[in-house]
Amino acid sequence: MSNEPTSPNQAAKPRVAIVFGGRSSEHGVSVVTAASVLRSIDRSRYEVLPVGITHEGRWALVSDEPGRMAITDGRMPDVDQVAESAEGQLALPASPASREVVWSEPGAAPKVLGEVDVVLPLLHGPWGEDGTLQGLLELSGVPYVGSGVLASSVGMDKEYTKRVLESFGLGVGPYTVVRPRDWETEAGRAAARERIAELGLPVFVKPCRAGSSIGITKVKDLAQLDAAIEEARRHDPKVIVEAMLEGREIECGVLEFEDGPRASLPAEVLVGDGFEFYDFDAKYIDSSEVRIPAELAAFETAEIRRQAVAAFEALSCEGLARVDFFLLTDGRWVINEINTMPGFTPISAYPKMWEATGVPYAELIDRLLQAALRRSTGLR
Repeated sequence: MSNEPTSPNQAAKPRVAIVFGGRSSEHGVSVVTAASVLRSIDRSRYEVLPVGITHEGRWALVSDEPGRMAITDGRMPDVDQVAESAEGQLALPASPASREVVWSEPGAAPKVLGEVDVVLPLLHGPWGEDGTLQGLLELSGVPYVGSGVLASSVGMDKEYTKRVLESFGLGVGPYTVVRPRDWETEAGRAAARERIAELGLPVFVKPCRAGSSIGITKVKDLAQLDAAIEEARRHDPKVIVEAMLEGREIECGVLEFEDGPRASLPAEVLVGDGFEFYDFDAKYIDSSEVRIPAELAAFETAEIRRQAVAAFEALSCEGLARVDFFLLTDGRWVINEINTMPGFTPISAYPKMWEATGVPYAELIDRLLQAALRRSTGLR
């Protein structure tokens, strides 16, 4: 694809800026997601502008070469692999009066690359999925796929996700939060350890605002606790600790249609041998099995789909989300978390669930883009 400026007089296809990479620990997952979307987006309907954000936060013009954006020998890809320049920077519009994207390099005059009609933000984790990018796009007046600032921010923070869901009568598991100040003094650490011990063992120690199972430790002995908290704090100074729940791990996708959100057929995560839980390696390296549709009774399938839509609406989500549940041994449903920008990699559950429900990958992307183009930015 050419990155030359487009004429405003051309009867152009909608121009989509696919934004990926970013500063979070999930940078590589985002790149893999973008590669999958670049391969599948309907080029007869959309013009594509791939935009990568480096680990350092530089917005780079990148090559439209998804084949160079794959997991290789267990190593995650990087935006720098496909960046067209080591120093150039791309800038989105600074105000709603213009949607022109500008490219600048040291020693050269800025170059206008034409207008962007819609942004497909494929960033995972902080500095992208958490409302920060959504706020920038709102200020720029550029339509974008997915949830707005509030839902993105709340959905990224596992504590506040649980608080909101509880307030709407949806079930969540027992948990406690270790805030940065709790870990700064010995008294604060002792109080945090006591709260965690009350949850019972084992527990899962997680970065509160991260995804892709990065930085998570299953703690079976309190002697492991401090090290697990330090590992989580490498990714987020705020840590959430959750009691282990006995049951099956079931996921459900939500997609916004013209008449409102609908839920997909659910999927069950079947963790591969050698893994105690669905950690990063189990998801992306070992490729643990995801059974679609999950083997559930009809009433169970109906209930998880109902609760997935209820969670979507409780957080004021838009566009899409994946809601992760536990079906406990006593038959209760508990929501583990919600993902407002689920993975779109070839092995990701979200697109596979919708394909099983009758919406193939390319149509899924098209529906998301068309919904974003219909929606205005600003208060709504």
